[in-house]
Amino acid sequence: MFEMFPGNYVWNLSVNIALNTGGQIGEVTEACAPLLEAARQGEDAGTELFFRSWTAVADRLVGLAREDEAAGHLLTASARYQRAAVYHLTAERLQSRHFGPRRTAYRAMLDAFGRAITTGRLNCARVEIPYEGVGMPALFVAAEGAGPAPCMVFTNGLDSTKEMVFGSGIAQELARRGVSTLIVDHPGSGEALRLRGLTGRHDSEHWAGPCVDWLETRDDVDPGRIGVMGWSLGGYYAPRAAAFEKRIALCVAWGANYDWGELQKRRLAREGDRPVPHYWDHVEWVFGKDTLEEFMAFAPAMSLVGVTERITVPFLVTHGTNDRQIPREYATAQYETAVNSPKRELTWFTEREGGVEHVSADNMPAATGYIADWVHDNL
Repeated sequence: MFEMFPGNYVWNLSVNIALNTGGQIGEVTEACAPLLEAARQGEDAGTELFFRSWTAVADRLVGLAREDEAAGHLLTASARYQRAAVYHLTAERLQSRHFGPRRTAYRAMLDAFGRAITTGRLNCARVEIPYEGVGMPALFVAAEGAGPAPCMVFTNGLDSTKEMVFGSGIAQELARRGVSTLIVDHPGSGEALRLRGLTGRHDSEHWAGPCVDWLETRDDVDPGRIGVMGWSLGGYYAPRAAAFEKRIALCVAWGANYDWGELQKRRLAREGDRPVPHYWDHVEWVFGKDTLEEFMAFAPAMSLVGVTERITVPFLVTHGTNDRQIPREYATAQYETAVNSPKRELTWFTEREGGVEHVSADNMPAATGYIADWVHDNL
């Protein structure tokens, strides 16, 4: 992994995610340069300075993009808007939920991303999935070629968003192979959490079912070939959904997450690295819990023990050999217990392929290409 901040895994992870979801190295370096001393104070300290530095780069790009747009240079504007969205999201993602400017940055990200879609005429449509009278915002990336096409539902992790997933390139890789993608901000993630108050739940089939319902109404989607995949904590959500929502025809866990509830006990004991600063405050927010004790009482429900045995569709598990957040034995357990899958596969990303870190944050194309090929071959 690119170690911009030696000894600060959380900040380095953010930098690598930004670079792998559309960031540009010169702009990322500009955002990081004022932060080198602050990074030595740890992952929680200095996050507001991190916010200001990254937001300044994002705001400058938005200004330039507006000038491009006014001049009729829409493709250049789109590229700048998209990178601005990456930097706004990187700044926002590291903050405490109590940090007031966080919401402003998130809305700025949504605006920049929306402008990137319209000015660049990107293959990306914002859609709404009916859910509990509130709805789940999502992005639909259409397959290339004649339909109806298969479609993958993509679930977020603990701290990712639909825009981050789009930036990874996985939906574009699938589209080139004739597979559509529905990227969902489901309860506990992205816009559903931040602007609609939908907190996370362990039974992901509860919101995966409405996604399948919605896809079944589309003429350009083959209802018999709808799969589900997710990265990071989505490596729990997707297999859980596939186990209980029997209309799902295929499952991919981009990063295994077999017993996330048990993992929280390890994190309390300071084992392994964490994805974001202010971690315990973050998980309480995601799952709508008021105290750490309440969250820890809920956490054991987030487990695939006794669940992966119910997966009866093709199932791919991928994992980086240097994943510092999720133990390797979780990948082995997730694969070995899926005994009723007609075709299961466990793939390790090693130094030879790249993508060795958590959800291949060091080299996402190593994962996106492999996963897209596997989905194409099996769905």
